Amino acid sequence: MDHLRAASLITAIKTPYDSQGNIDLATYDRLIEQQIAAGVDGIIVGGTTGEGHLLSWEEHLMLIAHSVHKYADKLIIVGNTGSNNTREAIKATENGFASGMHAALQINPYYGRTSQAGVIEHFNQVLEKGPAFIYNVPGRTGQDLTPDFIEPIATHKNFIGVKECAGNERIAYYENKGIACWSGNDDESFNGRHQHKSHGVISVTSNIVPGLMRKLMDENVPELNEQLQGLMQWLFCEPNPIGLNTAMMMTNAVQKNFRLPYQALTLAQRQQGLALLSKLDLNDIVGDSLNLLDDSDFSYIC
Repeated sequence: MDHLRAASLITAIKTPYDSQGNIDLATYDRLIEQQIAAGVDGIIVGGTTGEGHLLSWEEHLMLIAHSVHKYADKLIIVGNTGSNNTREAIKATENGFASGMHAALQINPYYGRTSQAGVIEHFNQVLEKGPAFIYNVPGRTGQDLTPDFIEPIATHKNFIGVKECAGNERIAYYENKGIACWSGNDDESFNGRHQHKSHGVISVTSNIVPGLMRKLMDENVPELNEQLQGLMQWLFCEPNPIGLNTAMMMTNAVQKNFRLPYQALTLAQRQQGLALLSKLDLNDIVGDSLNLLDDSDFSYIC
């Protein structure tokens, strides 16, 4: 648990696709190698950014197993095995740990929401299967996991901490209580780390600038944080991972293939992103070029 809590930069890694819409493992491996080279501590496999909700459970668990097989000695492998179905979350989590993942990412039941007592029991059930980060993202689940939800489960032996999207005041509250917390909002993560004493960030932006995000977590560099604010906000100008997918295609880091319902950012949005990315050193960016791209360059696959 100490090793897991020591991770200050965890990347919610992108899942790339080939021209048939299948997982592109060769590109996935190249992305992870660049994360390792930049000093990232761990990866979330099949999270929101990795489009776990667009993967079948077979694909999802294969990707966890692949990541463990190749990188478990270099990175903390966190499998997103959460679900709004407790039975499904238990089964996926058992399979993930059987594959060798170090920890799970668990979310509260979304859409088919339940009571506070139901949420707590859901987490108690999945925590029995192994170490887990609890993910609070009210904008996606429709339910804020306030301290009334978190504090009753925080004493569980397998509770690592919280990926918190409800802001730095919440993070500071938890950290003062001895509950480990990682920022789920990239644009707040620097202040969260250096002012509010978070354990770090579980990041989208580190997919494309991992070395710069590493520096933000390790050093008190407000000028770098200010420099990256525009990029971070642009990456979320549409629901994640639309912005990141488009950016990584613009840098030629991944093939230009989307699984529907995601589509590329508009031309005007890509122009904004190109201007922001052009201000950075290309050596700091994942990918080998920087291009605006035409609408016809993107493929959309069911």
